[in-house]
Amino acid sequence: MGAGDCIEEEEDVGSPDHHNNGSKGFDKSISKKTPSRYDSFTDETGSAHHHQRRQASDWGTVLKLAFQSIGIVYGDIGTSPLYALPGIFPDGIKDNEDLLGALSLIFYSIILITLIKYVFIVLAANDNGEGGTFALYSLICRYCKASLMPNHQKEDNEVSNYKLEVPSTGLKRASFVKSMLENTKVAKYTLLFVTLLGTSMVLGDGILTPCISVLSAMGGIKVAAPDMTEDLIVWVSVIILIFLFQLQRFGTDKVGYSFAPILALWFVSIALIGIFNFFKYDPGVIKAINPWYIVRYFARNKKDAWISMGGVILCLTGSEALFADLGHFNVRSIRISSCSLVFPSILFAYFGQISYLRKHNEDVLDTFYKSIPTTLFWPMFIVAVMAAIIASQALISASFSIIHQSMALGCFPRVKIVHTSTQFEGQIYVPEINHLLMLACLGVTIGFRNTLKIGNAYGLAVAFVFQVTSGFLLIVMIMIWKTNIIFIILYVVFISFSELAFLSSVVYKFVDGGYLPLLFAALLVTIMYIWSYGYRKKYMYELENKVSSSRLAEIASDPVIHRVPGVALFYTEVVQGISPIFTGYIRNVSTLHTVLVFVSIKVLHIGKVPPEERFLFGRLKPHDLALYRCVVRYGYKDARTEWESFEEILLTQLKDFMLKESFVVGEIEDNEVSDQEKANLHNQEVQKQLGLVDEALKNGGIVYMLGETEVIASRGSSYLKKFVIDYCYNWLKRCVRQSDEIFMIPRRRLLKVAMTAEV
Repeated sequence: MGAGDCIEEEEDVGSPDHHNNGSKGFDKSISKKTPSRYDSFTDETGSAHHHQRRQASDWGTVLKLAFQSIGIVYGDIGTSPLYALPGIFPDGIKDNEDLLGALSLIFYSIILITLIKYVFIVLAANDNGEGGTFALYSLICRYCKASLMPNHQKEDNEVSNYKLEVPSTGLKRASFVKSMLENTKVAKYTLLFVTLLGTSMVLGDGILTPCISVLSAMGGIKVAAPDMTEDLIVWVSVIILIFLFQLQRFGTDKVGYSFAPILALWFVSIALIGIFNFFKYDPGVIKAINPWYIVRYFARNKKDAWISMGGVILCLTGSEALFADLGHFNVRSIRISSCSLVFPSILFAYFGQISYLRKHNEDVLDTFYKSIPTTLFWPMFIVAVMAAIIASQALISASFSIIHQSMALGCFPRVKIVHTSTQFEGQIYVPEINHLLMLACLGVTIGFRNTLKIGNAYGLAVAFVFQVTSGFLLIVMIMIWKTNIIFIILYVVFISFSELAFLSSVVYKFVDGGYLPLLFAALLVTIMYIWSYGYRKKYMYELENKVSSSRLAEIASDPVIHRVPGVALFYTEVVQGISPIFTGYIRNVSTLHTVLVFVSIKVLHIGKVPPEERFLFGRLKPHDLALYRCVVRYGYKDARTEWESFEEILLTQLKDFMLKESFVVGEIEDNEVSDQEKANLHNQEVQKQLGLVDEALKNGGIVYMLGETEVIASRGSSYLKKFVIDYCYNWLKRCVRQSDEIFMIPRRRLLKVAMTAEV
């Protein structure tokens, strides 16, 4: 199991309570490491929650992460002064007073949406430190059975990071939303579709951000060198983009430390230039803090003011990256860097630009570079180009995080995940996605060649993501936080309605480039839904046809079956019961190893599972045949260890389970023997089982068996279903990394067991 890989098998595959019949073959006791735990391997009825609060990072680590975050998170929103004002006034400034209205719009949009919504509200809705659309979806699915995959098992609630508190039935709003999501299939599909759409739009941002940032920065050279052709600017931008994407392999840790000083210099520079312009040209623009100027702006310009909101939203680009990149850092570090440096600098920059434009209306299309003092032009041009390169990092890093989350939860084909930092969790690199993003960026840059058209596309993607995040946040506020209705209404009135206004404005520019993110989203949603649908059908087939406990006992006790030395780890995707693949294996091979462990990998709807709670063991009947079940639970952000380490940990945990289980005592407790005799018999049996494992390892070692199910559409299925399953899903499965690659299983010790299922 590669250290750089996630649970790419999308094994969020636990069963709901009514599927627990598959556990009856397990022994009625389990490791006493968590003695009060209720799990689906047992018939115990008690439950004891033992939540462990995640330790807050020390201030030294927080400040390091805050500094790193400057180079990763804020590049996008930090470089928006390069292109925002030309997007608001593409046809020039008609009235000098419009500048105050536009500035007031910019000021309150940043305060309401970026600062209040994202920094202070959305960051609080993180999923154990993870952010992004899928983190919100995961959080919602953990509090109600809204997932289309069966994912609720009682023992999972005992994982420390689960932090599950079911809403009280006395709270009508929470109960109503929970009931609607659990009992309405349309609501479940809608929730999944919106999640996929939001994810796709963020990935679209990851494509458009590098294009608009680099082109805007490079375009400034025409101010000092008017003879520079557009073609040359485009091709230099292409070279810069290729260089940027090649840097990603070094990881967020190294890239963050390299980029942070440059971007910190950028923020300080734009702030100082903004303050200089503010006092030099027109300090009176401070009046824009009065929101009445927004009203006057719309009264004066009507439809044109509404259309200009498509440019104002460019000031907010990168807001979603604050949340999506959270897994690379933490809430406190992002809040510190946001409030201490980033937002003051951006606001100073916009106030300075508007002050300059009050005296130089004709320079609106080149506002940023024209407003720079002449002596500082070339130094600022160099810093701007470097900042534009860095700006792309925010959404690229966010794209990696989102792909990781969606893949682990069964909604994206398997790709390689490389964990690039041993010091900070969550910092990852996805090679295949990096290459695809690069190709898409180059195509957009060469095809559009114009920042105004890219800005139209960019604005539509940003507005859609705002709506998705707000929708999920309202569910969290009602169902999980149980927020006071007054605050919910205030959020809807001041933030959600503002975002709807932005969305309506950018949709107006659909034909002028706005269609591009929708094309990206349509393609990505189609791929993600096909993968999710095919995987779900395959898993449900295995769940419905799992081997019963009585059938397993019959197979294992058959004298025809030969026992050979060794420990076999039989990988299956079914968490409850035994996969039907096993019967096919026995029918064709008729051999069992001395010790057989059915290993199921399961991804929970949480970011991290504590290592001490990762393995869950159960013994299968008959007890004397050394058959075990092991569910290995991961969060969707957990890294996997190398197979050598995994072997060692699993066998250590198995032996620990043997030492602590009490099946021998349980079987003889009704006999008239003393407690001492019971203990002696127990110890003898445990030593016998431990000796059996040691002997098996010595004589046969460990053998990996990997169960794989190929799916085809059943007879009588519709042509659409046959097309999706037989062609699309199976084609995707062949194109992506296979299970043995993902798990990094040594091929010399691997036996694949395949089965074809009609779904």
